[in-house]
Amino acid sequence: MDSLVTYFSSGILDEIPLPERFTFPFSYEPHPLASLAAEQLMDYLSSDAPPDHNFGLDPLQPGPMIGKMFGVLIIQDTAGRTGYLCGFSGKLAGSNHHARFVPPVFDMLTENSFFLQEEEVLNDLNREIERLENNPELLRWEEEFSVFEKMAATETAALKNRLKENKESRRHQRETQKALLSPEEFAVLEEELIRQSLSDKRLLQQTVQEYRRQGEELSARIARHEEAIETLKRERREKSAALQEALFSQYSFLNQYGIPKSLGTIFRETVYGNPPAAAGECATPKLLQYAFLHGYRPLAMAEFWWGASPRSEIRKHRHFYPACTGKCEPILKHMLEDIPLDENPLLRNPGSDKALKVVYQDEHFVVIDKPAGLLSVRGVHIEDSVYSRLKALWYPRAPLIIHRLDMATSGLLVVARTKEVHKHIQHQFLKRTVVKRYTALLSGELAETGGEIDLPLRGDFDDRPRQLVCFEHGKKAVTRWERISVQNGRTKVHFYPLTGRTHQLRMHAAHHLGLNAPIVGDDLYGSAADRLYLHAAYLEFTHPVTRERVSFESGEEF
Repeated sequence: MDSLVTYFSSGILDEIPLPERFTFPFSYEPHPLASLAAEQLMDYLSSDAPPDHNFGLDPLQPGPMIGKMFGVLIIQDTAGRTGYLCGFSGKLAGSNHHARFVPPVFDMLTENSFFLQEEEVLNDLNREIERLENNPELLRWEEEFSVFEKMAATETAALKNRLKENKESRRHQRETQKALLSPEEFAVLEEELIRQSLSDKRLLQQTVQEYRRQGEELSARIARHEEAIETLKRERREKSAALQEALFSQYSFLNQYGIPKSLGTIFRETVYGNPPAAAGECATPKLLQYAFLHGYRPLAMAEFWWGASPRSEIRKHRHFYPACTGKCEPILKHMLEDIPLDENPLLRNPGSDKALKVVYQDEHFVVIDKPAGLLSVRGVHIEDSVYSRLKALWYPRAPLIIHRLDMATSGLLVVARTKEVHKHIQHQFLKRTVVKRYTALLSGELAETGGEIDLPLRGDFDDRPRQLVCFEHGKKAVTRWERISVQNGRTKVHFYPLTGRTHQLRMHAAHHLGLNAPIVGDDLYGSAADRLYLHAAYLEFTHPVTRERVSFESGEEF
C-alpha cells in the first residue's frame, strides 16, 4: 500500500457517499470527504508540522512568518480503495520533500541538478556584474567625466562671451572709424578686423574640438568598461532564458490518459504566452500528477490556508480557497481533460427569475433597485443584466450605464437615458460628489464603533477577478464605516466608500489590515452563503437638469 495515501475506514464510506463528479476547482464547497481529509491534515499540522517553518501561529517562534496553502485530493486506488493524498504549494521549510506529502512535479532542488548548476553560473555572473558596476575606478572615471563636462561647458561659454564682445568691438570700430578714415585706411582696418574675426572662429573651433577629443577619450574608457558589463548581462539574459525554457520542459503534466504536456506548451496556448512565476508549484497540480503517475482515480479536491495571513492577499487560517486562475487554470484544463466536473457556478444566472424594481424615473435617468445575483452589464457567459433588460424595454434607445454593482451586490443603480445626462452624472462620480451608503453584514463581532480604512488596491494578475492590497502599485482606496448593530456573532455596518475601486468594500472588510471580518456570503474573500450580504442602500447626487440635490433610498434587505 502507498504510504502517502491515507485510507478512509469502511464506516466513514458507509456514511458519506463518494462524489459523483470531480470538484470544479475554481469555485466549490468542499465535498464532505474532502472536508474530513482537510480536518485530519489540519490536526496533523497542529502537532507535527515541520518545526523549521514558521507559519505565524506561535508568536515565540523565530524566523519570518509564512502561511502556506495545503491541499487534499480524494482518490480511488487500483484496488478500489478510497483515501486521500496531501500536498502543499511551493516549498515548506526550504524543501520540496516532507513525510506524508506528495513530491513536486519537478524538483529543482535535487543535488547536482541542472537547475542548481545553472543557477550557480547565473549567481557567478551576477556577482561579476555587481563587482564591475561597483568598481571604484569606474566610479572615479564617471566623476572625472562629470567634472570635465561641467568645466568644458563653463569655459566654452566664457570663450563664446569673450568672442561675442570682440565681435561687438569690431562692429563699433567699423561704425566709428568709417567717417574718420580715408577709404584706403578703412580698407586696411577692415582687413585687420576680418583677420581677427577668422582668428576668433578658429579659436572657438579648436577649443570645441579639443574638449570633444578629451571628452571622447574619457567616455571611451567608461564605454569599454560598460560594454564589458553589458556583455555579461547579455550572457545572463541568454542563460536565464535557456534555463527557463529547460525548466518549462521539465514540468510535464499528465492527464488521466497518461498524456504529458509541458508547462511551456500549456501556456503558449494562452494569452499569457509564458508561465507566470511558480506556475506548476501549487498543491492541486502536484496532487493530480502523483495520482495519475500511480493510476489513481481523482474524486474530489480542496485547498485551505494554514498560518498567518499574507500582507496582500485575503487568506485566513483554516479557510478553504479555490485554485488560482492565472497559474492553475491552464494546467488543470489539461490535467482534468474529459473528467466530469461539478457545475461551474460562474455559468449560472442566479438573477434570471428576479425582477428589476424602478425606484425613480424621468426623461433623463432612472434609478433601479438591482436584485442580488443579477449582472449590471452583460458578462462573458451571461447575457441577462440590468443593461440587457432596459435595452429590451427602451429599444431602439440603449441605456447608458453610469456605474456598476457586483453581480452579487444588491441595491441602487442609476442609469442615464441620454449622453449628456450620462456625462454629467458620471462626472459627479469621478469628482466624488456622489454620496453612497452601503449596508453590509460582517462575519464576526466588531468592538469598534466606526472608523476609516485606507488600503490601496490592485488586481491580482495571477488570480482574477480577485484584488490585492498593494502599497507599492495599488490605487488609493478609502472607506468610512460605522457599526449599526451586533448580533449572533455578526455585525451590521454602514459603508461609505470615498473611492470606487473594484471589490473595495469586500477587500476592506475581509483584509486583516482592514476590519478582518469578511462580508457574509463573500465566496471570493470569505465563505459562501445564500447570498452576499452587501446592499447599496442610499444614493445622493445633483440632478443633471434641475441642478437640485436628489436622494434615493432602498429598504434594508437583511
